[in-house]
Amino acid sequence: MTNPFSTEAAGLQGRHNAETIFKLSGLTAIVCAIGFLVFMVGSIAWTGSGALRESHVQLSIDLGPEKVDPSNVEAASYQTIVRDALKERFPEVTNRRDRRKLYGLLSPDAALELEQYVLDNPSVVGGVADIWLLASDDLDIYLKGDVKTELDESRRKFSDLEIGLADSLVQEGQTRRQFNTRFFTNGDSREPELAGILSSLIGSFFSLLVCFVISFPMGVCAAIYLEEFAKKNRVSEFIEVNINNLAAVPSIVFGLLGLAIFLNFFGLPRSSPLVGGMVLALMTLPTIIIASRAALRAVPPSIREAALGIGASKIQTTFHHVAPLALPGMLTGAIVGMARALGETAPLLMIGMVAFIADVPKGILDSATALPVQIFLWADAPQRAFEEKTSAAIIVLLLFLVLMNLLAVLLRRKFERRF
Repeated sequence: MTNPFSTEAAGLQGRHNAETIFKLSGLTAIVCAIGFLVFMVGSIAWTGSGALRESHVQLSIDLGPEKVDPSNVEAASYQTIVRDALKERFPEVTNRRDRRKLYGLLSPDAALELEQYVLDNPSVVGGVADIWLLASDDLDIYLKGDVKTELDESRRKFSDLEIGLADSLVQEGQTRRQFNTRFFTNGDSREPELAGILSSLIGSFFSLLVCFVISFPMGVCAAIYLEEFAKKNRVSEFIEVNINNLAAVPSIVFGLLGLAIFLNFFGLPRSSPLVGGMVLALMTLPTIIIASRAALRAVPPSIREAALGIGASKIQTTFHHVAPLALPGMLTGAIVGMARALGETAPLLMIGMVAFIADVPKGILDSATALPVQIFLWADAPQRAFEEKTSAAIIVLLLFLVLMNLLAVLLRRKFERRF
């Protein structure tokens, strides 16, 4: 005869084993997800760390009266002065083709950098000065050890001659690396060593500002009306279904809508943060409405009943009691929606914000680009140095996204009331 207690014990043990396996499976999935995330972010950060360092070359530059007129220093040919300094440093380079490679050790902005240095330090005029000038992106990559010198010369951009010149500078202590402030203070550039993210950061800021000013009040008001005042009929149900559907529409559709309406019909300026913010506002509106309605539903009915019971009107009950209690959830939904908008590229491409913009925008009507679009442009650039710039810009974008989500959590905890 079978012992019922042993059968029950075996079944209980089987359930415990199944539960243990399920927990281990879930823990393994979490560990794998965290591992992949750390690996991905770590590899991007490792690559992008190179963009935070820039290389300089020291040259003895003749700024005598025959080259720089002390009474009119701006009229001097600083490009010729820089090239003469390079030829004096490497007199053995005489071939025209080799000299082009020699001149390529410095950034095309070196002449302007020298001019600015002379304007800031007029006392150097009339003699010879040792001045640090920005290195080119090719030399910078070599000094960082990212050039595979074991490859044949025909398979790499940095030639044997340039390697010899660079090694000579290193041996004489005429190279240095320092923190790259240009990455945060410059706009975009065709030259990787001069490119920065300031213009795209300001463009993203203006676009998000326009997006918030339009989408948050409109989304909150729409949520309050639908949740508190609208009659529950087929019309309201139709609106709710379409709002939920709009939240799942691909972002490029909103870009096409902005292209057709804001640019072609209303004639608003192309590539401007105004149009970009309006397109992003259309995209975030469904998210804000859904989050705001959920926050309004979370307010206990007793709040409404108590307010109505003491004689408050429907409007007073909603705006004096219900809406303030739901505000943390509304803010959270708005910030999460804007964080999604910050990382969007497709809708901005459709309205022309993919254009090369080097100047920092001064207002919402100026031509601008956005940080995700800047990443897209740099990722498609042929120069090897833009790979570092792309990774560094991705890290900056991730930091902003993390900060925005952290802000949403902090605001929710600060203003949230427990019932």
